Amino acid sequence: MKAESYPCPLPGGAAASEYALVFDAGRKHRVLIAPALFDEGHKLRRFTVEVMRRLDGSGIDSVLPDLPGCNESEQDLALIEPEDWRMALDAAARHFGATHVLAIRGGGLVLPEKLGGWHYAPVKGASLLRTMLRARILSAREAGREESVDALMEQGLQMGLELAGFSLSGEMLRQLNTLVPGKKVGITALEHELVGGGALWLRAEPDEDAEQADALAAVIAVGIGA
Repeated sequence: MKAESYPCPLPGGAAASEYALVFDAGRKHRVLIAPALFDEGHKLRRFTVEVMRRLDGSGIDSVLPDLPGCNESEQDLALIEPEDWRMALDAAARHFGATHVLAIRGGGLVLPEKLGGWHYAPVKGASLLRTMLRARILSAREAGREESVDALMEQGLQMGLELAGFSLSGEMLRQLNTLVPGKKVGITALEHELVGGGALWLRAEPDEDAEQADALAAVIAVGIGA
């Protein structure tokens, strides 16, 4: 595994260089990972890398790109909208020559245009948003403040909002609230029950599960025919 970079388009027609973790031996089959979003992205990153490690053992290259405003990106997340992430994944797919895509959780809301593959544990954007709103409300309550979902959304749509440590614009909130996993030709939905075990994105801290990583990587490898 190594870190590389890819040219990523930005709002307004500019471009930047973003990081990506890659297992690249120049092999025929190359899987682009559309990562989980926001706090789930942090919680599932170790698991995602373990899936990539197992794909590597099956003779499959893979790439996990940083999206604009996330991880090591120097872009301001408050200026980013979901379409910017979709364009970033398209750019990463072209740059690394991806042949398939594996979207994880919210990553399936911003799938690149032309790749077939899999969407693990699909989730609606509104569900991701509700989870972050509830976490903020609980945190505020512990600090002696009362907040509500409706009031936070009204504020957020007008002025933007910080949720789970992420500064989100009103437009990001508006779009995220309406995004749903699409029934895209060539994309197979993989429910978590196929992998088994407890959902890692529900745990308090980032974690991994070897059996779950084995199971998901095996499904992908068999699907590719590697």
